[in-house]
Amino acid sequence: MAAIFRPSANLAAKVVLLGMAALLAGGTGWWLVWPRTDWSRRVGWVIDQPVPFSHEHHVAGLGIDCRFCHTSVEVSSNAGMPPTYTCMTCHSQIWTNAELLAPVRESLAQGRPIAWNVVNDIPQYVYFNHSIHIAKGVGCASCHGSVDRMALTYKASSFTMQFCLNCHRDPGPNLRPKEAIYDTEWHRTADTPSPAALMQQYGVPNRDLTDCSICHR
Repeated sequence: MAAIFRPSANLAAKVVLLGMAALLAGGTGWWLVWPRTDWSRRVGWVIDQPVPFSHEHHVAGLGIDCRFCHTSVEVSSNAGMPPTYTCMTCHSQIWTNAELLAPVRESLAQGRPIAWNVVNDIPQYVYFNHSIHIAKGVGCASCHGSVDRMALTYKASSFTMQFCLNCHRDPGPNLRPKEAIYDTEWHRTADTPSPAALMQQYGVPNRDLTDCSICHR
């Protein structure tokens, strides 16, 4: 009686089965890993804005303090965005007819705020408060990177749960002296108070900062 399948069919079946297993494993791995990559979270991507605002020019170049625009960072969960008249404090005097600033002039004339696109986003189920981090000595650069070197603003860090937990488990290294919180050029030196000393100075609580209720309320 003649065989229905040739001997080579065994090899073909093994190759197909191995291919299906590899495809399943690869697909599962991609599903697990891809959402956690900086690429999927758009770290380093410049976000288009109605006006190409340069922190490099305004902060590093002109020396404008973060709080000039982000006025509520010390008292609110939200750092705040500048109203148009803040921009026009200067631009009613300089670059008054610049084409790239037309949206700013229109915003002021129409009494309608500029709709900036979100750069640093966190899920709605995460509670984050800027004011408490500032009050406890966390500098802007710890989360936002070297904003003073950004010609156009982009997300410097992937705000994953792991990113937050790494700091909450050991906050000391991310703390700064009060006068250096907004200093974009600050670096830790031998004269800087130790992380332990800064934690004591700011009264960082002994409670478990990794407790779920800290961020999920």
